[in-house]
Amino acid sequence: MARRNKVKANPAGDSEQVINIRLKAPHAKQEAFVNSKKRRIIIRAGRRGGKTTGIAIKAVTEFLKGNRVLYAAPTAMQIDKFWQEVTDALYDAIKAGYLVKNETTHTVRMTKDADVLLPDTTLNVKDCRLRAKTAWNAETLRGDWGHLLIFDEWQMMNEDAWEVVGAPMMLDANGQAVFIYTPPSRRTAGTIKARDPRHASKMFAKAVQDPDVWDAFTFTSHDNPHLDRQALLSITKDMSRDAYHQEIMAEDDMGEEDWLVFRAFDEETCIIPRFPIPQNWPVYVGHDFGMSNPAALFFAQDPATGFFYAFEEYLPGKGYSTSQHVATYKRVTEGMTVMRCVGGAHGEQEIREGYTAHGWPVKEPLLSGIAPQLDRVIGLMERNKIYVFDDLLNYREELMNCLWELDNENRPTNRVKDEQKYHLTACARYILSEFTPETVEPRKKSRTRILEYFR
Repeated sequence: MARRNKVKANPAGDSEQVINIRLKAPHAKQEAFVNSKKRRIIIRAGRRGGKTTGIAIKAVTEFLKGNRVLYAAPTAMQIDKFWQEVTDALYDAIKAGYLVKNETTHTVRMTKDADVLLPDTTLNVKDCRLRAKTAWNAETLRGDWGHLLIFDEWQMMNEDAWEVVGAPMMLDANGQAVFIYTPPSRRTAGTIKARDPRHASKMFAKAVQDPDVWDAFTFTSHDNPHLDRQALLSITKDMSRDAYHQEIMAEDDMGEEDWLVFRAFDEETCIIPRFPIPQNWPVYVGHDFGMSNPAALFFAQDPATGFFYAFEEYLPGKGYSTSQHVATYKRVTEGMTVMRCVGGAHGEQEIREGYTAHGWPVKEPLLSGIAPQLDRVIGLMERNKIYVFDDLLNYREELMNCLWELDNENRPTNRVKDEQKYHLTACARYILSEFTPETVEPRKKSRTRILEYFR
């Protein structure tokens, strides 16, 4: 059903031209979020549930109230779907010359005569604009603003799009932000740009607990009365049971956290703002070797509590010599007491000797297997003994994405999936496996010898 605005084509005359704003009639689930006035809205919906059509209705409605609308999605395909809905709805107004569209920038603007479309003709039409933009992180979202900011396929986008750009934008515009997502499954995991692939699900859970600020809506693919049942069947026929529950039934499978290697890490408590490391705190460094992806992770330990603080990460990429690496390590730890450096597999003794020859002694890990090393780290995490500065984005990303391999029945094994790509978590397990969860300093003899070398 179209909504009609009556507009005088010639304000000086008596004739009227009827401009049809061709908004589709929202189904019940869409209508709820279209009419929501809360400053923050999050929508969890199944595939083909009508979330893009619904948000297009909201976008056009707000645009015609005189608001500036910015829609962001991570793929051109998603932009095209939204853009088609918007331009179809505004077709008559564009044809009549009240609106101008730009297919390259996916922008609709009002002309100087378009004030007759607005509920209040004193509004400035220059501020009224609707734009659809491809964005997946803060950098790609910069340079724009809106009274209504929409993140579609939010689960695929990096969290910093909101944290760094979106949230400050809303403070300036006193606007409304909408987050739309479908719970990610393993089938779609490769397309996600987020540091934490569960960030949208976590946002939804927090929104439910804060109804004064948030409206949280959820609906399944089956809730769309316009979706052909046969089409839905064709979508789901090749899906696993888990994918069906997440992508069609819009169920957040927080049971996926069982797949996380470091699910014992309490990010709410243990990710903290940076502070100056006291010079009397001992420093421990973990190393992961390799010509293409060398890495190092630096921890300082509070002598009073035994807690470890990850304060620096090192991922330089390829093309650096051992002496260049060592120069960086010494610069990072200048004025500090480095107690122990650990890294590498048993067969990498030659590399350790190379670092030692350049004045940076690295010892072989106390435990040789990945599983027992991880067991030590997880034990420390269970006791909240490992803290991470919030600007160590690469290490944080690895913590949130490192998964156990699954068996044929989707049950976690004791093997790390794609273990070779997690360089900083390897650094952490090499050095932290030197410590048992209830022991602060178990190997004093070795510590003294290495400390003397650095002197």
